Amino acid sequence: MTIRAVVFDVGECLVDETREYGTWADWLGVPRHTFAAMFGAVVSQGRDYREVFQEFRPGFDLTQQREARAAAGQPEHFDESDVYPDVRPALAQLRADGLWLGIAGNQTVRAGGLLRGLFTDDVDLIGTSDDWGASKPDIEFFERVARVVPFAPEETLYVGDRIDNDIRPAAAFGMPTALIRRGPWATIQWGTEEAKKLPTMRVDSLSELPGRIADLNSRER
Repeated sequence: MTIRAVVFDVGECLVDETREYGTWADWLGVPRHTFAAMFGAVVSQGRDYREVFQEFRPGFDLTQQREARAAAGQPEHFDESDVYPDVRPALAQLRADGLWLGIAGNQTVRAGGLLRGLFTDDVDLIGTSDDWGASKPDIEFFERVARVVPFAPEETLYVGDRIDNDIRPAAAFGMPTALIRRGPWATIQWGTEEAKKLPTMRVDSLSELPGRIADLNSRER
């Protein structure tokens, strides 16, 4: 195994979603700490995060409500202030090391535009589930990633914060994986046996990636 490409998930990997979920709590009229507590409970039960909204408003349609928020002047939004501080130094070092870089996650068309505004000069590809019509954890999503990465799946490291949505399906497709420990999913899943054994590597910061990849590649020679 020689890593030649690195593809990153978005939420809680590159982008801190604290502000975005806080605005959803406000939209629902729910105290932010109450929304966060229910979010953690749903994640710990292995349920789809979208069920959090159903707990507060049965029948809640996330797509429709995104449109309603946009119409009300409160569209989905993230910017440079939401990018984790280790992201840009890590991307710069990985690119200097000669690795091909991509971003691919379950994101809306609007989020894809925001990502391109932030990262076009830093990576070789930005793709989203809405762009491709395929969402994680479906294998089709990783097939789409493989079509655009100019290296084999076994040479493409997928980096994410979730065992269920990122690490497990990427590994099943034949990609090496890196689990980053931040955000609600990684925090809750970190101590599980699957999280300990399945990822190719586990990191507390993206700043660890260049060294870990270089070490792995040197051992494969």
